[in-house]
Amino acid sequence: MNQGPTFEIHTSPHLHSGDSTDEILRHVVVALVPITGFAIFSHGLCALLLLTVATSSCVLTEHILCRLNRQATTIGDWSAIVTGLLLGLTLPPTLPLWMAAVGGVIAIGLGKILFGGLGFNSFNPALVGRAVLQGAFPVAMTTWSAPLTTERFVSVPGSTLTWPFLQPTYDAMSSATPLAAMKFDALGTPTHELAFGLVSGSTGEACAVLILLGGIYLAMRNMLNWRIPVAILGSVAVLSSGFHLLSPDRYAGPEFMLLAGGLCLGAVFMATDMVTAPLTHRGVVVYGVMIGTMVTVIRYWGGLPEGVQYSILLGNACVPLIDRALQPRSYGQRVADGAAT
Repeated sequence: MNQGPTFEIHTSPHLHSGDSTDEILRHVVVALVPITGFAIFSHGLCALLLLTVATSSCVLTEHILCRLNRQATTIGDWSAIVTGLLLGLTLPPTLPLWMAAVGGVIAIGLGKILFGGLGFNSFNPALVGRAVLQGAFPVAMTTWSAPLTTERFVSVPGSTLTWPFLQPTYDAMSSATPLAAMKFDALGTPTHELAFGLVSGSTGEACAVLILLGGIYLAMRNMLNWRIPVAILGSVAVLSSGFHLLSPDRYAGPEFMLLAGGLCLGAVFMATDMVTAPLTHRGVVVYGVMIGTMVTVIRYWGGLPEGVQYSILLGNACVPLIDRALQPRSYGQRVADGAAT
């Protein structure tokens, strides 16, 4: 007996761009390659080892936890690699390797698998791992090395190979970041040094120009919502310009605020995480302005010189409220009383 045509009924979305999760994340890795390469060039072997350990720890942790949950391993979707690279890029180059490994376990285990895996996490996993390391090892997470040292490719700092739970020994080449120098000593940094990564800081603060180019690459492939970094950077620029005009000696100008620290990396590669960002265009603008405002407030008046990490995590926490408050009006719905026509 011949049967009629079969119709498959399912919920939206009914149109698909054709880009799978692993393809999108693979392009994210491609965008991170120049940043990673420059970070290794700038900091040498210690950056290479740090990024390798952080990424390997994330991949291995995800594989083991998937097996313990009797599920097929998900390391082939590139999400663990992206998390590991981003985690490594947010860490100080001279951080002991065992701390980077712990950060990878926390990022995947606490920041991702505990919520149900990829697509269910409420917070950016890499920032979850970094936040725990920041609270557990504050001295190690705030000790920085100068870039472009002459021996960076022939030796590693003593702190890098410190055994677990032992006090790391730091070399004499440690120095303050531009944000710390500005906040505590009122010392500025030339703009070209900030733009091209010629300053102390996290491994991923290597080169703001390369970070922005990576964001443009992803936005052109429609794999990044450009409204988020534009809202974040725009709000920081507007607020810092206003305060700088009021008191130039007290508040850093917009060029410094935009290029210093991890703002570019966070705005382009972390706040734009599709899972932890709002769904609507209005929502992402509110989300971006919220993050940019919190970054400015923390940097100017907070106890820490940097505020990108906490601002993005707080923004992630507000995403369900933003999505609920800014839901688009359903087709046919009246504005006045909400009754459907």
